[in-house]
Amino acid sequence: MSDNTSESNQDSGSNTTTENKSFSEKYSDVMGKVNETLGNVDWTQMGKYGKAAGIVAVVVIAQIIIKIIIDTINFFPILPGLLELLGVIVVGQWSWQNLRTSENREAVINKVQNLKKTYLG
Repeated sequence: MSDNTSESNQDSGSNTTTENKSFSEKYSDVMGKVNETLGNVDWTQMGKYGKAAGIVAVVVIAQIIIKIIIDTINFFPILPGLLELLGVIVVGQWSWQNLRTSENREAVINKVQNLKKTYLG
C-alpha cells in the first residue's frame, strides 16, 4: 500500500515539473513575441509619442497644481465669496462698456465672427 502512495507522489511531482516547463515555455514564447514586435517598431517615430506623453504629463501636473490652489482658496471662508463678487463686477463693467450701445454690440458680434472664421475656418 505504501508503494501506491509513493508512486502517486512521484506522479504528482512530475506533473508540477511538466507544469513548470510549460510555464517557462509559454513565458519564452510570449517574450519572443514581444521582442519580435518591438523589433518591428519604427523607433524614429517615437519622438512624436515622447512629446505627446510629455504634454500629457505637463497638463496633469498643471491640473494638480490648480486644484491645490483652488483648495487653498476655498480653505479661507471669505475669499471665495469675494472672488465671486469680483467676477460679477468685472462682467458687469465689461457689459456696460461693450453692450450699452448698438454700435458697441455690433463691434462685439463682428469680433466674435472674425475669431470664429480665424479658428474654425
